[in-house]
Amino acid sequence: MKTTESKAPTIQVLERMFSLVDVLASYQDPVSLKTISEQTGLHPSTAHRILNDLASGRYVDRPEAGSYRLGMRLLELGNLVKARLDVRDAALGPMRELHKLTHQPVNLSMRQGDEIVYIERTYSERSGMQVVRAIGGRAPLHLTSVGKLFLAHDDPQRVRAYATRTGLAGHTRNSITNLPTLERALSKVLRDGTARDDEELELGVRCMAAGILDDQGKLVAGLSISAPADRLEEAWMERLKATAAQISSALGHRGLSASI
Repeated sequence: MKTTESKAPTIQVLERMFSLVDVLASYQDPVSLKTISEQTGLHPSTAHRILNDLASGRYVDRPEAGSYRLGMRLLELGNLVKARLDVRDAALGPMRELHKLTHQPVNLSMRQGDEIVYIERTYSERSGMQVVRAIGGRAPLHLTSVGKLFLAHDDPQRVRAYATRTGLAGHTRNSITNLPTLERALSKVLRDGTARDDEELELGVRCMAAGILDDQGKLVAGLSISAPADRLEEAWMERLKATAAQISSALGHRGLSASI
């Protein structure tokens, strides 16, 4: 009985602390004690006492008397958590679930310079498709669905610089090899929040991709489904977007979707 009684106050204090932190997190500017008290339902003296304790640990700052904001200690802890987050680790489980649905290769790619690099892949022999882009493989940005996501995220000057550097060399008859066509394609990517490769990298293979965002809303990777050109199903796109959003959420992104 004594154990239960000793734990109850601690739990109550933690609940109150979390509610105070949540209120502070909802404001960009310092918040008055009166507002905090009203939004948490805590008596001003109770809120004041807990906030002072949090301030002593640098979890809360007091820029001026009677006002509070989140403290630097939370930023330090957040950076430690962020450093431990790995895109591949966050993506592998959701990728496997997506593969179970499509029975086609699901690829995770990141940008390195003017190319994308394949860092993870889920596939089975039953897909009936031999794609040579193994883990660690590279491909030009403008020829891949994920690469187009990254190019669409660039400003127009950087896209033009990319076109000049690479010459927009093609791999198939469907490859985009001139800047105006690429710019039109990237405009569509921005509108849709997704991208496609219509046999532009390899004949007989089509891809669709959605972006993965980090906690700052930055595009850090792309998730794509590859399939024989006649087997890629449009119905997969919504599930692909949802899976990319799930991975983004695991990385700290708080948006509703993982679109650009």
